[in-house]
Order: sequence, then structure tokens, then C-alpha cells
Amino acid sequence: MTRDYPVRISKTMNDLINHSAAIARQFLPSEDELTVAPEELRDPIGDEAHSPVDFLVHRYRNRVLWKVTQVCAVHCRFCFRRELIGQKGSRPDEAAIQQAHDYMRQHHEIEEVILSGGDPMTLSAERLRLYVAPLLEIEHIRRIRVHTRMPIVAPEQIKEEWLTTLQKTGKQIVYVLHVNHADEFNPASDSLLARLATDHLLLSQTVLLRGVNDDAAVLAQLMEAFLARRIKPYYLHHLDLARGTGHFRVTIDEGRAIYQQLRQYVSGIALPTYIVEIPGGDGKIAVMTLTAAEKAALHAAGIK
Repeated sequence: MTRDYPVRISKTMNDLINHSAAIARQFLPSEDELTVAPEELRDPIGDEAHSPVDFLVHRYRNRVLWKVTQVCAVHCRFCFRRELIGQKGSRPDEAAIQQAHDYMRQHHEIEEVILSGGDPMTLSAERLRLYVAPLLEIEHIRRIRVHTRMPIVAPEQIKEEWLTTLQKTGKQIVYVLHVNHADEFNPASDSLLARLATDHLLLSQTVLLRGVNDDAAVLAQLMEAFLARRIKPYYLHHLDLARGTGHFRVTIDEGRAIYQQLRQYVSGIALPTYIVEIPGGDGKIAVMTLTAAEKAALHAAGIK
């Protein structure tokens, strides 16, 4: 299992791992990963079906997701792109970067570019500049959204030059921070988050994980921790059908019950939207408003 998906843990998380079972479960491998259900997929959210050019995903009309790196500071054992993360040589070359810029120039409906991967904050400032500097000249792009774990799991690795390179694009910058348990926050991350919150919109993403946060009180503590750091709770994700991740998965009915309890614990501003990705690439839908037909379709796809 570690041959196909190696272990990687940042210094910050390694320092915390012996004090938190929730952190350990996210990053330490388990023999359960060897169990792959028939419905689990190499590309569980259908990126490939919506990639007009290599590494660029155009699933929603007004935004594109750009997989700018396959490197992460940590390897989450439930990652939905675990088949790609850490692969050497699997990043856009200059030709692919130019193709992506050309595509974005030609599609005036695109208002937002989402930097993803991998974790875009693992890039050097020089490498980041190749991606984002040309965006300054594409007027219809208004925002750059950065999906990252780095400010929490490896704040010590983030360089000033990286932050200023992004700011020089002249676009609105939004950070979407991936955190699954309040134990992940630490003094170094709190210092960096306070700085980012001064100038940028901060949003959260959390994956609902069995044995990590499948408890309304635990989730409530996390949502309050977000608000205390000026991070708006954004999405609670139902786990995707990534290969070897069944031991992390709760059922839709279990998730709905947890979310109903969460509503009783937190105020409206602390309540994320609970969503599930439709296997095959048709996008997100809200779990709490699933129709009977939608629920049956998810069940048939393997999301019980």
C-alpha cells in the first residue's frame, strides 16, 4: 500500500501525531487500504471527462480548476486523487501551461481560476509565476482560488515570495483551507492564518471521515475553530469513491443524521454546506436536499 501511495507527513503534523488519533488516522497507512471495492474509482469525480487541455478541468461554466502540481506536504490516506499525487514528471510543462493560458483567454465566461493539484502552495515562487503572471492580462478572470492544506499542515514551508507573487496578479485571492479536525491547528498556522485573513477571503473544506470527525460535537468544535480564525465554513464533503478508502466512508443516511445534529450545535454562519460529488463528473449536489431519484442514482453508483 505504501508502494502505490507512499507515506508523507510534514514536520508540523508529525509533531502533533502522537497527541491526536484524528491526525494519525488521516496520515498513517492502514491495511484497510488494501481492500478496494468494485465501485471505487481511479478518477472518482470525473476530472478527465472535463479536461479540454491537459491538467485543466472545466466542469462549471464560469471557472476552471488547474492541477498545477502533483506534490503535497502530506499524503492524506483518503485522497480522491491518490492515484496521481506524488507521481514524478506528472506536472504541466511549458507547452501545457501555454495551452491552458490560451484556453482561458479564448473562454470569456471564465471568471475564476482554481489552483489545485496536489497542493499549489508547495510550488516555488518561480514556478508559481509561470502559472499566474499571465493571468494579469486576462481581464475576464476576476479571482484566483487556492485550494490548500499547507497553511495548517506545513506553515513553516510557506515563503513570503510565494504570497507576493500571487498578489501581483491583481486578482482577488481566495484561500480554501482543507482541515478535518480542530487538532490540526497549531501556533504557527494560527499566526499565518491571521495574516492571510487580513487581506483575503478564507473558506474551509472538510471531508466527513469515519473515525476522524463523524461526530456532530467534533464537527462543531472544528466549525467554531474556523470562525475564531476568520475562516468561513464552506463545504462538508461526503467522501468520494477513491480506491481503498472504504474504511473512512460513512453512509449518506449516517452523514445526514450527523449534519442534522450539527445544526443544533452551531449558528448558521458556522454551518457548511454538506455536498456529494456525482461519480463520473457531473458535479456537486447538496446532500440534505437530495431527491429520492438522486439518492437512488448515487446508491447505484456505489455511494450508499
